[in-house]
Amino acid sequence: MPTTDTKTALLNSAENAARTLGFDGFSYADLAEDVGIRKASIHHHFPSKAKLSVALMQRYHQNFEAVCTAISENHATGGTQLSELIKQYRAASDNGKRLCLCVSFSASRDSLPPGVLEQISLFREMVIAWLTDVFEKGSVDGSISNVADPALEAVTTLSLLEGAQLAARSEENPRFFDEAVKLLGMRITV
Repeated sequence: MPTTDTKTALLNSAENAARTLGFDGFSYADLAEDVGIRKASIHHHFPSKAKLSVALMQRYHQNFEAVCTAISENHATGGTQLSELIKQYRAASDNGKRLCLCVSFSASRDSLPPGVLEQISLFREMVIAWLTDVFEKGSVDGSISNVADPALEAVTTLSLLEGAQLAARSEENPRFFDEAVKLLGMRITV
């Protein structure tokens, strides 16, 4: 198997494990078994779990930024953009069985290497900046009601979406996500 395919398979396996078991819930032995390679071969691609986790967050960031860009390009109003983001977070929870990578890693904060913490901060900065634009647009086009301060709305919304995932995961029940975001969804008017 070519190096890029093995590397991608390792990242996919690690992301799946991290999103269901957290940072501390998987090892290189788990990844080797899942991908079908020797444990020592993983070190060729990722010399440490820290480097693997940084690469995971970087890939996750790029992929999620592309999702946000696509939402912006395909949905005209701030309200429809916000609605699409809520759908993304709900889908990422897999009916309460998983967490998005950022939330899962954050729950293991004390175990995380500094590089991963830095990537989480960069990810959140990107999402908050995007959400700030969404709330500004929603305020101007009237598609999100009662926008007090777009930047504060963005921080609050990201925290709400992440917390809603945790609630759904703790109960393995998507209803907890849906109930947590219901008031936010009611503010979307178009």
